[in-house]
Amino acid sequence: MTTQKVEQLKQLFEGIRRAQSDGRFSPHKPLLLLLALARAQQGAQRLTRLEDIDPQLQQLLREFGPTNAAKSRHYPFWHLQTDGKGQLWEVVGPASLLQRNPGATPNLSELKQDSVFAGFSESVDKSLKQEPALIPELGHLLLQSYFPETMHADIAEAVGLDLAVTNHRVEDASESYESVIRKKRTRAFRDMVLRAYEYRCCVCGFDLRIGHIPAGLEAAHIQWHTAGGPDIGPNGLSLCALHHKLFDLGAFTLTPDSQKIVFSEHAVSGTRGLTGELQHHGKSALEPTSAEAKPGAHFLEWNWSHVFKREARTLVRI
Repeated sequence: MTTQKVEQLKQLFEGIRRAQSDGRFSPHKPLLLLLALARAQQGAQRLTRLEDIDPQLQQLLREFGPTNAAKSRHYPFWHLQTDGKGQLWEVVGPASLLQRNPGATPNLSELKQDSVFAGFSESVDKSLKQEPALIPELGHLLLQSYFPETMHADIAEAVGLDLAVTNHRVEDASESYESVIRKKRTRAFRDMVLRAYEYRCCVCGFDLRIGHIPAGLEAAHIQWHTAGGPDIGPNGLSLCALHHKLFDLGAFTLTPDSQKIVFSEHAVSGTRGLTGELQHHGKSALEPTSAEAKPGAHFLEWNWSHVFKREARTLVRI
């Protein structure tokens, strides 16, 4: 396959319309495409019924999407056909359904009919079969464009996608594929955030160093970078690797007003109860040393609306 065709294929995946221009986060299309890539990698049929993938798609949106995202899980199955001028995704079914305006979304029952199928277009499917190394590459592209890195491995495992890349296709052989897709991230953001919190996790106070190097501490975006969150102090939290992952999965957040740590009702700590992670519920997060780095209420409100798995547990500590 020529370099030009490869780039055209990437542009199809990069060009899917996303509801993120105003900070909204909608993972429906990327999760369905990742699931379709995994199916292609496993040699499944090009087209599938929604009925056959519905349980998995529903679970993916529950785990990796905003609260109630699973209720509209059938939307991308229909709407992806209008992305890339129809070159990416195909829907086949009764003429009465296909002649409907693309903007008029059929309901879940209509799309779960036995006669309705959808999947990659024939040209995309042919390209993926000709060059299987494109599948993990496109998977990386979708993950990097939509989700924080803490979630990449979990999402890939959940959809059944092997992300091993055998041919990165980067212009500079000295650069890895990962380094290319991270160009928009700035190291200055990490240094600024960790310094503001004196190299401690703002939830648990973790501050391990190996020599002079802080270990296991990360700068988390409150409003995800992939959803337009800027690399500025008020959009950052210093978190240990564990709490960074829990934060990105929506297990906990900070209240926009008092910045109390609140855990989701969906976060279960097993037999450890309040001696485990839930011991932090209701406590105040560690404050940054600089007022300019204090978490912004509008960023925390975004996280509450688009990431946190509502509802919150009752606050027992005031």
